[in-house]
Amino acid sequence: MNHVDLTSGDPAAYRRLIDLGKQADAGVAAAGLDPLLPELVKIRVSQLNGCAFCLRMHTRDALALGETTDRLAVLSAWRESQYFSDVERAALRLAEAVTSPAAPPPATAEPDPLDARQAAAVGWLAVVMNAWNRVALTSGYPVAPAQGPTTAS
Repeated sequence: MNHVDLTSGDPAAYRRLIDLGKQADAGVAAAGLDPLLPELVKIRVSQLNGCAFCLRMHTRDALALGETTDRLAVLSAWRESQYFSDVERAALRLAEAVTSPAAPPPATAEPDPLDARQAAAVGWLAVVMNAWNRVALTSGYPVAPAQGPTTAS
């Protein structure tokens, strides 16, 4: 696929997406959700979309906010782990439904711990993250290791 530079190809649309992202982040904060939750949602959406650029960025952001490597390591299998709260599980379930609407989410007997405002905030966050993934993938944002010494285990 040839990459199309969406970033500079239409700077006004790009700026609008930046503004929409800021609004979605503000909505999550205003809904009283944990500051780590948006990063979990952004990472999970980026996992589903295969966006390496956004995965690297939001994993780094989550770690800087105090997220643990254990939780990040099992995020793609969150349903099988006991690492995530009921609110986080509900947010991840909603983010997956927004990202893959053709695949019905697995049925759950769990009550939804998100109120209407929180669910809308998470839904918009997932919509915006899907848009960012498409921008990064279509534009071919580079994802390469940093130059210099690396550590190996």
